[in-house]
Amino acid sequence: MDWQKIDRRITRSRFPQIKAIEDFDFGFQPAINRQEIVSYHDLAFLDKHENLIFIGSPGVGKTHLAISLGIAACQQGKRALFINCHELLLRLHIAYEKDQLERAIRRYARYELLIIDEVGYLPISHDEANLLFQLINARYEQNSTIITSNSDLSGWVEIFQNPTVTGAILDRLVHHAHVIKITGKSYRLKETK
Repeated sequence: MDWQKIDRRITRSRFPQIKAIEDFDFGFQPAINRQEIVSYHDLAFLDKHENLIFIGSPGVGKTHLAISLGIAACQQGKRALFINCHELLLRLHIAYEKDQLERAIRRYARYELLIIDEVGYLPISHDEANLLFQLINARYEQNSTIITSNSDLSGWVEIFQNPTVTGAILDRLVHHAHVIKITGKSYRLKETK
C-alpha cells in the first residue's frame, strides 16, 4: 500500500478533520445499527453507485460517519471530495455566472464519492436548487453521493422552496440509497458537560 498516495488523496479530498469508524462512539448512539454502518466501509455501495443519506439532529455524528467513509474510499484508491452544501452551491453559482457551469458539474460528477455536508442548514434559493439538481442528475447512477442533513427528507421541500425541483432531486438521490436516521444526543453537548 502506497501511504504517500493515500495521504495525497486524503489531502485533496478536503476533509475538515480525519475521522475513523474506530473512533465513533456507538455506545453513545445506541439507535445506530453498528453492523450496518461498519458494513458500508467495505465500499460495495460505491461499486453499485448507491448513495448514503445521514439524517439527524446536529452533533449526533453524521459528519464523522461520512468522513470515515470518505477516508476508507481514499485508502482504497477512490477519488473523494468533502464539501459543505453552502460552499458547493456558492461554487456552482460562481461557475454559472462565469459561463463555466457545465465544466464545474463535470468536475464534481467525476468524483467516485462526493460528500455533501449540512444540506438544509441554510435556506437554498430556487436557482441554487436548480444547480444542485443538475449536479445530482449528472452523478445519478454514475457515482455515489453521501449527504448529511438535519432535516427529514419530507422537510426538504421547505429547504429547496420548490416542490418540483425537490421531487426531482429526491427521486435521483433516493432511488439507489440507504437512508440512515440517527436519533440520539449531541456529542458536542456531551463534551461540554
